Amino acid sequence: MAAERGGARRIELCSDLLEGGVTPSLGLLAFVRSIISIGLHLIIRPRPGDFCYSDAEFEIMRRDIELARSTGADGVVLGILKPDGRVDVDRTRALIEAARPLSVTFHRAFDVSANLHEAFEDVCATGADRLLTSGGEQECLLGVDTVARLVQASRGRIRIMAGGRIGIKNAAMIIERSGANMNHNPRRLSLGKAQDSEFQRTEVLEQNVRDLVRATSSGVGAG
Repeated sequence: MAAERGGARRIELCSDLLEGGVTPSLGLLAFVRSIISIGLHLIIRPRPGDFCYSDAEFEIMRRDIELARSTGADGVVLGILKPDGRVDVDRTRALIEAARPLSVTFHRAFDVSANLHEAFEDVCATGADRLLTSGGEQECLLGVDTVARLVQASRGRIRIMAGGRIGIKNAAMIIERSGANMNHNPRRLSLGKAQDSEFQRTEVLEQNVRDLVRATSSGVGAG
């Protein structure tokens, strides 16, 4: 609610933020859909840890996508890697086809892939609408040059969305230097457990969102 009031156009809905985000419950999805009108994109991630999934976990992801579609989500956010760190094109494409007509984002599993160049071409081959990335770095500012190269390489095949420790002070600069869309996602400080954070909780503050929207309103590629 605070994100919508602050001017956000869409949110990524996750549970277990300290683990980098996993698929939220159906109850949470239905409740959030009932109280916001902006875009609602659901992360499809059955567990924390790596992005190489068993057959059973793949089936869970497929069923979660069906539930997301029937509950009013506007999009899903997902990604599957092979044990060697390459993008699992076939299984990712299968989930994307199952998700249509929803919008699909390939998430920061990309940033831990074995080879970013090869992974980028593979993500494009899956048919995903956008790629969320920090340029393979812990924070987007460090990977902004890589993000810029991805934007140039996309040639209209996929939208590049920058994410990872993006805030009010650096958002406009990252957009200007990379030409990417911007995703404010401060929870993604790592893709695993946060240290010394067992009692920590994350809350979206309306004013923070409002300030972030203002900071990026004139940025290149904002939206």
